[in-house]
Amino acid sequence: MNAGSVAVVVTQDVDVPSWDLYELSIPCTLFGKPQPDLVDTWYDLRLCADEAGTGPRDGSPAGLSLRTPYGLDDLADADTVIVPSVPDACVEDGMPLPPKLISALRRAHEAGARMVSLCTGAFALAEAGLLDGRRATAHWMHTAQLAERYPKVRVDDSVLYVDDGDVLTSAGLTAGLDLCLHLVRRDLGSHVANQLARRMVVPAHRPGGQAQFIDLSVPTADDEGLGPVLEWALQRLDQPLTVDDLARRAAMSPRTFYRRIQAATGTTPVQWLLNQRIGRAQGLLEATDLPVERVGELSGLGTANNLRHHFTRHVGVSPTEYRRAFPGAAPHSRPSGV
Repeated sequence: MNAGSVAVVVTQDVDVPSWDLYELSIPCTLFGKPQPDLVDTWYDLRLCADEAGTGPRDGSPAGLSLRTPYGLDDLADADTVIVPSVPDACVEDGMPLPPKLISALRRAHEAGARMVSLCTGAFALAEAGLLDGRRATAHWMHTAQLAERYPKVRVDDSVLYVDDGDVLTSAGLTAGLDLCLHLVRRDLGSHVANQLARRMVVPAHRPGGQAQFIDLSVPTADDEGLGPVLEWALQRLDQPLTVDDLARRAAMSPRTFYRRIQAATGTTPVQWLLNQRIGRAQGLLEATDLPVERVGELSGLGTANNLRHHFTRHVGVSPTEYRRAFPGAAPHSRPSGV
């Protein structure tokens, strides 16, 4: 497990509006505060401005200024580069993005950095050519402009974020938090990400449509009949469960239950169950040394072969490869009843 350095881009040629300060604060909050009780080595956060050492600016509507020893040239030395947003004028009015920013992003990518955008930061990655041929997203209010301006980008406006390996993009505002928690999960494991989310009083996962997004949370729907049945199912993932079972438990017809869970989670009941079982398998692989066969049984995915099939398809690596990424897992930990 490795945290590494995170460089957050702050453009200063145009004052950052208060609306965009939220996206800027997300990576600063998640990656800038060490969590020594969760992991020994935390991220090394660096704010990189187009003019390193810039002092107070006159006329800033937010009344903020930035002093940092890091400039855009320092992006190439970072393990992860995050572009929180770009000025509204670059999105709405077609104002060109700073050429030195685009050049710096290309150099960082060529140097092997993981490239990340939050909200309209996708326009900077697209301008640098880093999204060509890739699936990407941004705030739904700007995805049509992104697709029109950069036709080589496969824009998806239906997801919270897209993980394309070394390049990741998110929708706006709170979706940026979802993506940053996902980065922590990728780097340091589900346990650390879940604990961090709890401290921030946010769900560790929110339902989404992309394959790498495994939802472990139970949606808090206004419908009181839905939350309890999903909690009930989570306690019985190792047992055979059908949509009819869950619908009966919720005192609904299968058709009504299907509609309600799809509205609350964004996915079908069958896919929801599969997502929870894969999430349970991830937790067991991270925290125990149980044989793969037993992980399959306890997660409800059945045989080792069935576990490997679904796990590899949704997570992108085999269960054994996934376990190797978590050498610090307690070898003697066992879930209750094992």
